[in-house]
Amino acid sequence: MYLAKVMGTIVASQKYPKFQGMKLLLIQPYVSADKALVPQGSSIVAVDCVTCGVGDLVMFTQGSSARMTECTKDSPVDAVIIGIVDSVEVNGKALKNP
Repeated sequence: MYLAKVMGTIVASQKYPKFQGMKLLLIQPYVSADKALVPQGSSIVAVDCVTCGVGDLVMFTQGSSARMTECTKDSPVDAVIIGIVDSVEVNGKALKNP
């Protein structure tokens, strides 16, 4: 699992039938560094399984694990949002959310 911030939504009028009804979001992965969460790497399109919104800090998974959720089973999905994060703590200290 990884952390990311939801940056925006993806609208696709034409898409593979298995994606019908799925909410697609643009997320930016984050890592912990210097007592804060900082962006790292490229943005990713992910399926939203937890009804999160823009600006939320979320947990997501990629690869074959992304196809194991109830909402993505048997779909050609590479990334799925599986949780909304309330806070992050490292070594007993809360990290500042992005």
